[in-house]
Amino acid sequence: MTQQVTHPMVKMQRQVRSLVESKIIKSSDSIWKIALLYGDEWSFWKKELIEFGFTMQDPIGDLLAVEAWDEE
Repeated sequence: MTQQVTHPMVKMQRQVRSLVESKIIKSSDSIWKIALLYGDEWSFWKKELIEFGFTMQDPIGDLLAVEAWDEE
């Protein structure tokens, strides 16, 4: 029996979804807006997002629409 490890992007996506549901940010806001919320950790998350093909101008809704964070 193997335990599935949650991809770090899944955790980030959940946090961002929670912020949208709390109306702290909007799904139409640009991804760069979440940089303000991640502070020192942002450089890591920005690199991860870019590796998955996102730009900082993409809407947060695009990030929330990802169903699987598979690294191939």
